[in-house]
Amino acid sequence: MIENLPMILGEADKVYKSARGIEASHLLWSIVIGIVILLFMIIYFKVHPFIALLITSMGVGLAAGLSPMETIKSVQSGMGGTLGFVAIVVGLGAMFGRMLEVSGGAESLARSIVKMFGSKNSQWALVITGFLISIPVFLDVGLVILIPIVYSLSKKAGKPLLYYGIPLLAGLAVTHSFIPPTPGPVIGAQNLGADLGLVILFGAIAGIPAAIIAGPIFARYISDKVKTNISSFTLDTNKPELEDKDLPGFGLVMFLILLPLVMMLIGTMAVLPSVKPYLTWGTADGGSFHLYEMIAFVCHPFVALIVVSLVAFKLLSRYGSYSREDVQEIATKSLEPAGIIILVTGAGGVFKAVLKDSGVADVLGSMMEESSLPVLLIAFLIATMVRVAQGSATVTMVITSTLMAGATGMTGPTAALGVIAIACGATVFSHVNDSGFWLVSRFFGMNVKDTLKSWTMMETIIGVVGFVMVLIISAFI
Repeated sequence: MIENLPMILGEADKVYKSARGIEASHLLWSIVIGIVILLFMIIYFKVHPFIALLITSMGVGLAAGLSPMETIKSVQSGMGGTLGFVAIVVGLGAMFGRMLEVSGGAESLARSIVKMFGSKNSQWALVITGFLISIPVFLDVGLVILIPIVYSLSKKAGKPLLYYGIPLLAGLAVTHSFIPPTPGPVIGAQNLGADLGLVILFGAIAGIPAAIIAGPIFARYISDKVKTNISSFTLDTNKPELEDKDLPGFGLVMFLILLPLVMMLIGTMAVLPSVKPYLTWGTADGGSFHLYEMIAFVCHPFVALIVVSLVAFKLLSRYGSYSREDVQEIATKSLEPAGIIILVTGAGGVFKAVLKDSGVADVLGSMMEESSLPVLLIAFLIATMVRVAQGSATVTMVITSTLMAGATGMTGPTAALGVIAIACGATVFSHVNDSGFWLVSRFFGMNVKDTLKSWTMMETIIGVVGFVMVLIISAFI
């Protein structure tokens, strides 16, 4: 492939020349070199992705023929256009997730589900718990909250630690990458112009079988083949264990988690062409009343997340006797980790704007259109390569969705499937350059080899099974 690149670029010149007279080969070399430099900065020089993306964006813009001031304008428009959506969704989601964490809601959900399923079916209880908890709560936070439950179940049942740990990790990992309002799919949806409701729907359809196969099924195979060290756990033994009556109820927690998801799905359904006529009525003055517009407004991700955040602040603050000042502090603290993700996302938006304004995006779109490979497969393969190279799933989704934004066919339901295809590629082959790899290694007391055999294989199964489901879904839309 690499040795044929000059020939490919030469052929591209015959079919494309930008409005500014710059040949396709020049534009494509700009993006190829730019991505190499981007990965080099992140991997070898440990430059923060936010800065690395900004530097690369400016460099690609100048190399592709934009003037210095045109490049700066692209940077400004790209940052503003992206954060106008992503900052609100990720910020509100972080506030809600943090409130669920500090109130004990996440722990309550886990306890309740484990009790419902019973000790014999605890694996299934944990994969469901992880799947639900990771919707509002970041994966690493969810693992820290729930790891004592895994430890306790392993000790009581006399089972290997990974027998329960892998199902929990599988549930957490799937929704972390597949289902909004977690940052990855939100970023992908924004860049590809996908409807969040459809992303939620397709993410759940693809993610559930992926979590089952990579969780309980894979755990039964791998749990007794990998050595773990329970003594490596760093649990807070001085923290008193709360009684169930002191924690938010199961029904309340489930209501809060599902409320924004259901609202967004309703908003998506309301504006479908086949549904709109049933939500439109004539008025006395000869006009028409469009109920679907009101539903779309009320169920927009902004409104849905504002509603659930306010409801969560009100109802969950009673657990722990949090004052209004305490709730405000909790909300403020939640934005610290979210702020980093938001800035990286904004820098990804800058990258996208520069590619569009310089004409690189048009060339990439033309090449993908002429490719014999399906667009969803291209998205998966690019995400896989970026994931292996630099490690972060979120950064992978930023870069890949930016590159795929100009692809022909990435519209409507296919764009939502494209988000999930990218999420699948951003999940596979987690290894030593991924922070999640070391988090799991530490909490389960595993060496590098055993972490590769368990965590890395689990992540790869999730990505592969998820992508197979994407291909199946694509055959019906």
